[in-house]
Amino acid sequence: MLASIKQALRRWAPRPRVVGPAVPLASVAINMRPTTSSWGGGNQWLAQIVRYLAARGYAVRFDLAAPVDVIVIVDPRVGGLIGFGPDEILAYRQRFPAAHCVHRINECDARKGTHIVDRLLAEANRVADFTVFVSEWLRDYHASRWFDGGRPHVVVTNGADPAIFHPLGADMWAPGKPLRLVTHHWSDNRNKGFDVYEEVDRLIADGKLPDTELWVIGRWPKEISWRAARTHGPTAGAALGALLRRCHVYLTASRFDPGPMHPIEGAQCGLPVVYHEDGGGAVEISRRHGIAFRDDVRSAIDEARARYGELRARVLDDPPSGDRMCVEYGRLVQRLCASNGTGPS
Repeated sequence: MLASIKQALRRWAPRPRVVGPAVPLASVAINMRPTTSSWGGGNQWLAQIVRYLAARGYAVRFDLAAPVDVIVIVDPRVGGLIGFGPDEILAYRQRFPAAHCVHRINECDARKGTHIVDRLLAEANRVADFTVFVSEWLRDYHASRWFDGGRPHVVVTNGADPAIFHPLGADMWAPGKPLRLVTHHWSDNRNKGFDVYEEVDRLIADGKLPDTELWVIGRWPKEISWRAARTHGPTAGAALGALLRRCHVYLTASRFDPGPMHPIEGAQCGLPVVYHEDGGGAVEISRRHGIAFRDDVRSAIDEARARYGELRARVLDDPPSGDRMCVEYGRLVQRLCASNGTGPS
């Protein structure tokens, strides 16, 4: 009980308004505050970026209460962790037109079958002068609906914290051992691929996928009754990385996912990826070190088993990386600040 109370106090303790040196190179305002509670990939991105920018001399704040050089929109929907939105940014830039605004887009309606996200993103993007998409698939998706591809933009794929998600000490599959497949999701939305995970569970239970295990981590639809899968509740951080490293191949059947973190975390732990052809950003992340499938996941799993050594060597050679992601954002922030002559006198 005492441990849980201390954890809650740490989670909701007042956060510093500014992170970084007292005399910064430049200042960046991000409209989302970080949290230690589970908040999906956006919070993982935020924690890494704040740490990276602060370590390189930038002041990072989460409001517009002081002059800043760059403003970053993570989510346009004000409330909760989102402290300010497009209206506040527009008013701020009317007063301080030299301030740049970067819109990081990592969502779309196709991901969860909604009908409002695309419109909200299009409206918010009007106050931005630079856009970052988390995948080429997502850029092309929005370009086919509202985004003008001639406007300044770039694609920066996501990466997980390499201090947590890494292949050191990972279990390696060898012939004669069961091949452990793993998937993990915070969401229980069906579009995360639960139809395929149920199919794999049935194949294993019915003996049609021998010498194979399925580990499911996180949440899943209440109506699912797993027959053979080994399940774990929602897990994050070092505990999640340790679970992933006990497995051999990552399985994602998520559909239309703009820039999913789950196959990235698996790949950074040294796992080849079996992924759905309609996986959206997951396809770009996984194609070099993975096997695609559409209607025949069993054949894809068998191919991953047969090519395990080759695919694992590929993912170890060029994994997705949070370090690489941070460097690309750092370059962008530096370039925008330099275009205004921002910097110490």
